[in-house]
Amino acid sequence: MSSPSPAPSRSYTDAINLLNTLIPNLKVHALFNKPKDAAPTTAAPATDPNLLAIPEMRAWLLRANLTPERLSSLSFIHIAGTKGKGSVTALTTSALLNRSSSSPPTTQIGPIGTYTSPHLLSPRERIAISNTPISQTLFTTSFFELWDTLSSCASSAPGGSASDGPDLGIEPGSKPFYFRFLTLLALHIFLKLRVRTVVLECGIGGEYDATNAIPAEAVTTSVITQLGIDHVAMLGSTASQIAWHKAGVMKPGVATFTRKLSDEVHQGVMSTLRSRAQEIGAELIEVEDEDVVAWSGVPGAKLPGGDLQKRNQALAALAARRHVQVLQAREAGSKTVGEVDASLADVPEVIIAGLREATLRGRHEVLRQGSVSWYLDGAHNADSLAEVARWISPIITTTTSLDTANNNESFILVFNQQERDAPALLINLLRQMKALGVDLETRLAAAVFTRNDKTNIAGEGGDVDLIVQEACAAACREMCPATKAVVCKDLTEMKSSVDGVARLSSSGTKVLVTGSMYLVGNVIGLLEPEGVL
Repeated sequence: MSSPSPAPSRSYTDAINLLNTLIPNLKVHALFNKPKDAAPTTAAPATDPNLLAIPEMRAWLLRANLTPERLSSLSFIHIAGTKGKGSVTALTTSALLNRSSSSPPTTQIGPIGTYTSPHLLSPRERIAISNTPISQTLFTTSFFELWDTLSSCASSAPGGSASDGPDLGIEPGSKPFYFRFLTLLALHIFLKLRVRTVVLECGIGGEYDATNAIPAEAVTTSVITQLGIDHVAMLGSTASQIAWHKAGVMKPGVATFTRKLSDEVHQGVMSTLRSRAQEIGAELIEVEDEDVVAWSGVPGAKLPGGDLQKRNQALAALAARRHVQVLQAREAGSKTVGEVDASLADVPEVIIAGLREATLRGRHEVLRQGSVSWYLDGAHNADSLAEVARWISPIITTTTSLDTANNNESFILVFNQQERDAPALLINLLRQMKALGVDLETRLAAAVFTRNDKTNIAGEGGDVDLIVQEACAAACREMCPATKAVVCKDLTEMKSSVDGVARLSSSGTKVLVTGSMYLVGNVIGLLEPEGVL
């Protein structure tokens, strides 16, 4: 008689390996890309992949036994935007956590779950309980609970083809792509731990984002942060088109906080947001710049960022206060919630104190290793890179030089961006730095353009696609002829290049790493390997 087969391994590493077999976001985004050399056509356009996004995600929710009834036990703050949504998510979480721990608490807010993306070092960072990433043990057990539920789903099971229909193309036992799976996992964990409040950050857009499949009645408030041009293939090429997508987080009868844009350029954006609010039946609260300027803000805040961060703090403060107000009304059994309080002047100190403690890795972060100081910021669009230029320029203008014999520090740029127009973003960053007084001809010793991989994914001697990196290097050489432009296959090679330049500097080296959160996360992992769990 043959011995039974050994049970499959169920370690944390096994969970991560299985997670990494799922279709990544880059491949999903590619579904929306049109070939640059495609010939004009009068044929009817193909079906918009966006249109199936929410029906598919709701089918996955049912397969995972994440029914609308179960999800409605959670109370969501839903956050969308082009820039600042990660900061607003961190700020709102911190404000509510401090409010929840205040004595005596007047409303039961917590525990507080937070779902964000992307991660820097570990996918566990995306799912946090009371501001702490979930443990390896919780991730592993919950991962396999969800994995097994989806694997065993048959056509007759809830959420199977009998309920979601064959037209969706979801086969029984199959798995969703990477971001959808982690969204399901986060919701599964929040319900498992009896979380009450969830601060939920959109992945891309809003209307068709996987996070927008939650029940509308479970949302207490939403936020739309600063808007700009991003993810053009999926969201559109104009700010107004993108605003339409972001407005998808609005819900009937729910307050949505956003910055009021008064300049002529953005009138189309505001018109779109107002039209969408009316169409959905949401209450759009437009926060005036004058009110934010007059507000005393958050003295001593740990999260840097200047005027932009102050606007983020204002949105987070208002959203946190409204969330508490909605929970209080629900606890009292009231079917209506009082008027929205949009005044910043009387934000409770307990919320201000929470905002003060908020932090976010990979934003204006500095790591020091010997004589090399690494300045890391995951900025990945024109607006956020302009903020990086404002941050780094004063740091390097008086302390760095190509002349390593004069005891000044050398300055190196490490840059990558795989999903957007990387050369255009690079040129924008360099122009911003020049406008802020940085003489790139004498200050920028080297610019390193690398893939985000820690090691060569093609193996020793293998070729990898370096088209983006070569294009950035060419743009850099044209704009800064005196700067050494280097193309690297991976971060290990990048580190060797940086070390080579650093050895020539007698007073230390400053390295700016920017352009992508994935790049920043992997560089942190390279510099702090003990932190990669």
